[in-house]
Amino acid sequence: MSELVEMNSSPVVANPPSQLHIIQSASSTPSPHLNEHSIPKTPKSPFSGIMTPLASPMKKAIASMHTYLEEVGHLTKLDPQDSWLPITESRNGNAYYAAFHTLSSGIGFQALLLPLAFTTLGWVWGIISLSLAFVWQLYTLWLLIQLHESVPGTRYSRYLRLSMVAFGERLGKILALFPTLYLAGGTCVSLIMMGGSTLKIFFHTVCGTTCNANSLSTVEWYIVFVCSAIILTQLPNLNSIAGVSLIGATTAVTYCTLTWVLSVSKIRPMGVSYEPVRTKSDVGNICSVLNALGIIAFAFRGHNLVLEIQGTMPSTVKNPSSVPMWKGVKFSYLIIACCLFPMAVGGYWAYGNLIPANGGLLSALDEYHRNDTSRVILGLTSLFVVINCLTSFQIYAMPAFDNLEFRYTSNKNGPCPWWLRTGIRVFYGCLTFFISVALPFLKSLAGLIGGIALPVTLAYPCLMWIRIKKPQKFSSMWWLNWLLGSIGMILSVLLVFGAIWTIATQGIPIHFFKPE
Repeated sequence: MSELVEMNSSPVVANPPSQLHIIQSASSTPSPHLNEHSIPKTPKSPFSGIMTPLASPMKKAIASMHTYLEEVGHLTKLDPQDSWLPITESRNGNAYYAAFHTLSSGIGFQALLLPLAFTTLGWVWGIISLSLAFVWQLYTLWLLIQLHESVPGTRYSRYLRLSMVAFGERLGKILALFPTLYLAGGTCVSLIMMGGSTLKIFFHTVCGTTCNANSLSTVEWYIVFVCSAIILTQLPNLNSIAGVSLIGATTAVTYCTLTWVLSVSKIRPMGVSYEPVRTKSDVGNICSVLNALGIIAFAFRGHNLVLEIQGTMPSTVKNPSSVPMWKGVKFSYLIIACCLFPMAVGGYWAYGNLIPANGGLLSALDEYHRNDTSRVILGLTSLFVVINCLTSFQIYAMPAFDNLEFRYTSNKNGPCPWWLRTGIRVFYGCLTFFISVALPFLKSLAGLIGGIALPVTLAYPCLMWIRIKKPQKFSSMWWLNWLLGSIGMILSVLLVFGAIWTIATQGIPIHFFKPE
């Protein structure tokens, strides 16, 4: 699918781009040795005072062409289909919107599992692994932002499209289609599980013994969550949910801070130990470490959305979209770092190896400090988790909506009618709900999910840079990206193997259609 590229409203000039560039250079770049007063004046014609019918139109055409060259810089192609799809139909985004979306997609319930990774890695290697992963993923984010407009006149507003351009249409689809759809759909399923179960906890916390806390089952709480999410999905496009993302980002930062501050401020439970958990076999220990690294990788999600977020911004040669996008990303990841590192370090300090395997820090807070913590604070924390899950569902579902609508617009050569767009989003909500009920053990597969998603975050952007930008062989950028890309792919295979081994040896409670 070709990408939509923006044009200024000025009329298109008939000259080819090479001639336009020459005209711009000749007309707008004076010699560096001349100033405004020393430039020789063209002698006036004796007829210069006489206005001709063509004088004013020609002057306007030249001025219009000059403005066009300055603001756009090159002729572009338009694809009307992109103006019909929810990711690119609105291009009035800015750095603030980018920060809201990046925060909402980059921080969430997966951060609650970080102390669980420390139980295997220990203090030193846990902090080192978390720091390296943070720097690595921030670098690959910068690569993707620069690759968004790597070809003049073309914008790659979807991760899959950029992968197809970099690796070829067939190989690009094989490499990127499943991981990106898995990240979008799998994350939405996880959000339903987390949001629905936290709704149940919120109800128990607020009601206590004053009302019937068993009035709704877990599945029914899932239904409440999904219905709320489907209502929010009716917002038409990615820019229209900027306010929703702001609310989600605010609640995520709030509950992350509340959770680790409460955990650190309370008396630690009896029996807290910081000795890394070990198994009887060396292979089991290695796989446990790999599974912990997968949990850290799962915490740094969102790379499959950065191109889509940048695609909602206007872009010209003078003001490329990469500038506000990078500003928004830097601001958001500063806040993300202020949340993730205290969550991991503070949570592990408070509970050590007593961190529950399911739910992480939130479950630990509920298990060990329910009786010595204000019910209002516990209720607010649970409510903020639910709100964040609802808002994150919107941004992670948007690529799926975009892909489904793309099928229709390709066949019909026109935008989706409102009733079909509504039906698509209701169908997607029902499908993710069905999966969350049918496969409730998916939330125990954080390490496996992290291993599958790791190439999208840490490996593919480096390899895309080499394929598209073609840095000089054996230069620093060439070596750096080859090294990181290769390590990322090897690490992904090891993480998947480690997660599968851990599941096979330690086991997980597999039960279908019985969410707890």
